[in-house]
Amino acid sequence: MRNEPAAGADRMLVELSGVAKHFPVTKGALLKRTIGMVKAVDGVSFSIRRGEAFGLVGESGCGKSTVARCILKLEPPSDGTIAFDGEDVWGLDRGRTRAFRRRVQAVFQDPYSSLNPRMKVAEIVGEPFYVHEGQRRGPQRERRIAELLQLCGLPRRLADRYPHEMSGGQRQRVGIARALALRPDFIVCDEAVSALDVSIQAQIINLLEDLQGELGLTYLFIGHDLSVVRHLCQRVAVMYLGKVVEIADGDELFARPKHPYTQALLAAVPVPDPEVEAKRSHHALKGEVPSPLNPPSGCVFHPRCPIAVEECRSQVPALRPVHRRHLAACHLAGPTVVGAEHAT
Repeated sequence: MRNEPAAGADRMLVELSGVAKHFPVTKGALLKRTIGMVKAVDGVSFSIRRGEAFGLVGESGCGKSTVARCILKLEPPSDGTIAFDGEDVWGLDRGRTRAFRRRVQAVFQDPYSSLNPRMKVAEIVGEPFYVHEGQRRGPQRERRIAELLQLCGLPRRLADRYPHEMSGGQRQRVGIARALALRPDFIVCDEAVSALDVSIQAQIINLLEDLQGELGLTYLFIGHDLSVVRHLCQRVAVMYLGKVVEIADGDELFARPKHPYTQALLAAVPVPDPEVEAKRSHHALKGEVPSPLNPPSGCVFHPRCPIAVEECRSQVPALRPVHRRHLAACHLAGPTVVGAEHAT
């Protein structure tokens, strides 16, 4: 069961407004010239309340990880603003950026490549203490490392092991322990369980949920497994081709999706009961995802949308309210959407 946001959670911790990230495409070995722009993220806006788990879902290449990198101050946005606790992230000076990095951490997708193979677990988990506090060794540092390992369900004996000596689930727990070292307020989980076996995924999700309740953490959870997102996140945003097409409370989104793309995503999720699955009607989307180098005019989803009208081809739909705390970027979205009977 998902943890509910704590009291005072209506205060926004992270706010994105019109965030875009365009990458230039160049030609020529010596005199490079720009021949186009890849619109990886194009006008994304959403807010994350303090103490909540916010899910960001969509197909591979839709811009989810680029949004995360902009929030983490790893990629400068081409346009728009990103605020953390009321301050413009990209307007921070060096000292305030250092304080920002203590409060914002990340857990990455691959628990092997995100850990230094030459460092033992104790060094990996304790590295933030050295970088931010100058603690290279000492009893206080060792005690804090032991507490973090215990908090993440790891036996103390693993502190002297290298990453290759542990399982994938144990490595991801080390990554989570490292992220918690500086007692952050906000953690970005970028596909944090997608590289793990299903049984291990459940353990890591339960760990993240327990840590959120115990430490009052705020999560941005990026993924493409809708069942995982549904279990962990209170609110969910759906991205397609660099744009957010729908935002709603988790239960509302999965019960009453308004955007045709969200409906198609949910309809593609298999049902565990083979008899029920055999009776379901499947309506696969036609065509391929357009290139972000040359996105369609109007609604970016209209070339694949089964209910598109002329307005969809020429006018970009605004992300507007269609229900209480439910936003959708669709000209036809309302209390019901034509074709919604195909969604489950």
